[in-house]
Amino acid sequence: MKEKLSCCIIEDEYLAQEILEEYIRKVPFLELKGTYMSPLEAAAPLQADQPDLLFLDINMPDLDGLSFIPMLNPKPLIVLTTAYDQYALKAYDLEVRDYLLKPFTFERFYKAVLRLYQEQIPRPAPEKREEKTEAKPEQEYIFLKVGHRIQKVATRDILFVEGMKDYLRIHTREEKIMTLLSFAKLEELLPSQEFARVHRSFLVAIDKIDHIEKNRIQIADQLIPISDTYAEGFYKLLRTGQ
Repeated sequence: MKEKLSCCIIEDEYLAQEILEEYIRKVPFLELKGTYMSPLEAAAPLQADQPDLLFLDINMPDLDGLSFIPMLNPKPLIVLTTAYDQYALKAYDLEVRDYLLKPFTFERFYKAVLRLYQEQIPRPAPEKREEKTEAKPEQEYIFLKVGHRIQKVATRDILFVEGMKDYLRIHTREEKIMTLLSFAKLEELLPSQEFARVHRSFLVAIDKIDHIEKNRIQIADQLIPISDTYAEGFYKLLRTGQ
């Protein structure tokens, strides 16, 4: 494993450059190799230095960051730094590792780079055991209070959940179930890798998504919006499963 991740910055705003450079200097496992005003200026140095990590702005003159990514070979780990959130879906398609919305704090920056650094640490192989242990079964159902009864609901049947003031409406293929419950409590009951909050009023089952277009999710005959608050976490879950 490398002791440090070498990194470069492509950013056409001087203030944003200075902030990134300051943040990088604070992190012991990052080493700044160069700062560039545009992809055209950075192309040759990147090919020569082949940094591990690239902090890349999107909106730049001549050539924008998203158009530059497919030209990179080899391609480093890429963290987008932008003031605009509408590129999240495109960033997911380009396998961008993180998406920092300006102005971002050092805490948010450090969280992003620490995760990438830790991913480079090789995980030890699990010890072989003679005794076979049974795998922990996945959560297959939950129990919800519906009116005066407690109803068993199979998690595999849930399409999405809609907030209705103090109630939640759980949509399945067969029925709609109203329960007096908060999203926070429901998320504690559901498998976290299978369901995602995408809006203050919606939670979706990942495997029930038909497609995503223009920050809207199609599930069955329902279009569900993805809000700015939840977009980053949702697209990260799609990309990494975490």
